[in-house]
Amino acid sequence: MVDEFDIAVIGGGLAGTMAALAAAAEGWSVAFVAPPPPGNDLRTTALMTESIDLLSRLGVWDEVRAESAALSTMRILDGTKRLFRAPPVSFQSSEIGLSAFGYNIPNAPLMKAASAQVEATDAITRIPHALVDAVEDGGRMKLTIADGTVLLARAVLAADGRKSKARDCAGIKVRTWTYRQTAMVMNFAHRLPHNNISTEFHTEAGPFTQVPLPGNRSSLVWAMDPDEVAGVMKLERADLNARVEGRMSSILGAVEVEDGFQAWPMSSMIAHNFASGRTFLIGETGHAFPPIGAQGLNLSLRDVEMAIGRIRDVGGPEKADAAALSYDRARRTDVSSRTFGVDLLNRTLLTSLLPAQMLRAGGLAAIGGIKPLKLFAMREGMTPGWRKRSVLPGLADMAAGLREKVGR
Repeated sequence: MVDEFDIAVIGGGLAGTMAALAAAAEGWSVAFVAPPPPGNDLRTTALMTESIDLLSRLGVWDEVRAESAALSTMRILDGTKRLFRAPPVSFQSSEIGLSAFGYNIPNAPLMKAASAQVEATDAITRIPHALVDAVEDGGRMKLTIADGTVLLARAVLAADGRKSKARDCAGIKVRTWTYRQTAMVMNFAHRLPHNNISTEFHTEAGPFTQVPLPGNRSSLVWAMDPDEVAGVMKLERADLNARVEGRMSSILGAVEVEDGFQAWPMSSMIAHNFASGRTFLIGETGHAFPPIGAQGLNLSLRDVEMAIGRIRDVGGPEKADAAALSYDRARRTDVSSRTFGVDLLNRTLLTSLLPAQMLRAGGLAAIGGIKPLKLFAMREGMTPGWRKRSVLPGLADMAAGLREKVGR
């Protein structure tokens, strides 16, 4: 007898785990096809308030809150030595009525808490093996698992990463490109308090981003030329501490880099479609880009919420194929615009061309100096599509008043 489920979630990373929990929260039966992920992820993730709300609804947030740090101010400093440099720009959550934009959470405890919630959810059946094949068969997806298991599902949420088997089975192609950059990831202690301020230094090699952790600790994402990585990793700890402190202009005082730092090549990828038939792409199965502007997992969790919402709106998993086009269109707008923005900002850092430097410096200066534009940027960063509901404070009222004056 072949087991049948409402939803099959493929991939056991953070995006896939949250997708399994979100599908189960709808009352749907879930096959969670997920080999155990590596347990040595030292990265952290900055999640905005909408993502934190989702974690709360899924029963995960309370388990990781104590290990998280609020992000009340996000600051950009131009650390380049180029002719055109941007002025400092600071975004404060209080400017849009929030105590914090979100929270920075270490990936390891976040995964642990989410996995524990999966184990406690009866509607989720975890299958700790990889997907081998997936084909549509009479209104259902027939899935073949590496251990020989065959199961049926009404819809597939594909969250198995950049080299996704589920995406390949759905016939969805992707476009990829690389950067001559590697991101080094580490945590460090510092003498001065961070005051819940995250600072992104823009350098000729890319972003150098400090993000708060609880206490006098922060996480760091340091983009550099790949040829420099081996040398930095071999530095004596005192020399590495001095290098990090110097890059930060000592704004947090003396630093002490903690054991266990990692390096990740930087690249981007975007799918040609975000859904096909009964398969919906989630997270890095559909999009990936450099760690700039706290977009990665936030974008993935919006995938989760929108896929679940679209499937719910058409009547549930049995009619999931009717939601594919709507989901594809909706995610294309959000993902494409953010991929373009991150790619453009990163390339303007790497190039020595004066027009590109002017574009970056001028753009940041405009955002920092024009209050309505700044508020718009903050709200759009927090809640995509906000501009459709309230582009600028009072704009709708102004338009209505103008129509009354001219008699229309």
